[in-house]
Amino acid sequence: MSLNNVSFLTEINKDVFSPLEAYSKVAVIVDENTLENCYPIVKEFLPEDHLLIQVKSGEEEKNLQTCTHIWQQLTDEGFDRKGFVLNLGGGVIGDMGGFCASTYKRGIKFWQMPTTLLSQVDASVGGKLGIDFHKYKNHIGVFQIPDQVLIFPDFIKSLPQREVRSGYAEILKHALIADGSHWKKITQKGVYEQDWTDMIPHSVGIKSDVVDQDPKENSLRKILNYGHSVGHAIESYLLDIPERKLLHGEAIAVGMICEAFISTKKCSLTDSELSEVTAYLLQEYGYPTISESDFSAIHSYLLQDKKNESGKINMSLISKIGKAEYDQFVNWEEVEESLKYYISLKG
Repeated sequence: MSLNNVSFLTEINKDVFSPLEAYSKVAVIVDENTLENCYPIVKEFLPEDHLLIQVKSGEEEKNLQTCTHIWQQLTDEGFDRKGFVLNLGGGVIGDMGGFCASTYKRGIKFWQMPTTLLSQVDASVGGKLGIDFHKYKNHIGVFQIPDQVLIFPDFIKSLPQREVRSGYAEILKHALIADGSHWKKITQKGVYEQDWTDMIPHSVGIKSDVVDQDPKENSLRKILNYGHSVGHAIESYLLDIPERKLLHGEAIAVGMICEAFISTKKCSLTDSELSEVTAYLLQEYGYPTISESDFSAIHSYLLQDKKNESGKINMSLISKIGKAEYDQFVNWEEVEESLKYYISLKG
């Protein structure tokens, strides 16, 4: 995905949305949070007769039932193939709204306007769209590049600190897989001390460069999944346990620690680098408790990971801070050992 498709906005005005006049109908998808905090900022610049579609926030809402609600509203309002969808929200709305637009009448145009740090640096960029299926993350989906991604960093000001911290995990991942010097720079500060106007374009640049080389994830793009094999399994497992539920970035932080440990066994990551990665992630994300009684459920979810091949767990690991290796086949015993390592860190 070329950065030509990404616009970094310092303000929002009528010129930003003037291309929407070319479409037969315009829909805007929001949740209760973006309806309150973000929609009022853009509403006056949208076509007056646009359709507002509201969905509930939360990963658990990223499912076929919510898609049916979106498709039904588009159908009831007579949207044709010249219709348009603006996804105004975080990763859930971007993934699901883009999926709905890409499949409605075999595809209508859509823009992503990400409102969380996580979606601004990662989820909105690259054209991965989809929904969860029986809690399996992004199990049903498509690749479809949006016509535009509009990134307005001021939206982040409305976010709870926990949501900002969640998005920061993807920034750290990008540095770990592709820019060791950037990792050194950003880890001199904590998450809430970072300059997002500098951080967001840098992170988007890393992801865009990778996606441009491998749009459909046949090879290099797999490196963007570092931390996500174990992380997604943990996130999915805890989704229905309210008192233990983790945000995406919080689960990925655990995944990055575990997969860094595996990297010392399967790649050439040194013990000192493992300690460096572990220390900073624990400093910023604390210690979400995982116990050995959780291993069986985590294993079940891990076996459904989209990167797996022929029943083998397939990960992307790091050979050093700033360099990733894809298609690293790992057995469950090695994953289990990494989870035990994570448990041992609590001391």
